[in-house]
Amino acid sequence: MLETANVIAFLATARPEESRRFYQETLGLISLGEDPRTLMFDCNGTTLRIQKLKAVAPGPHTALGWQVSDLVREVHTLSASGVKFVRYTGLDQDRDAIWTAPGGTLVAWFKDPDGNVLSLTEPSDVV
Repeated sequence: MLETANVIAFLATARPEESRRFYQETLGLISLGEDPRTLMFDCNGTTLRIQKLKAVAPGPHTALGWQVSDLVREVHTLSASGVKFVRYTGLDQDRDAIWTAPGGTLVAWFKDPDGNVLSLTEPSDVV
């Protein structure tokens, strides 16, 4: 039924101005516009809709992530833009807060202005 349908990703914000700057300027996403209830961005062909709410209660889990080919470069670039990467108790993360999964995949986590957990992943098969 939905195997050929495009996915739309959703997040929420109680800080639309900060979120707009973060997603557009810090992360470099292209704005698709906004309306009174939603900020919209293009994520390489997938639409990200960030719903404007009065309050947001982000979960402790990853809400949205990107697959990248050079995680170290992306972490350094985002860190230079002020992004703080998250360290988790029980995970052996390197000095850049990058975790290497048992199969060799690299993962780093950070948060948006509302505390939504975002991630970057470099699969072990990416050279």
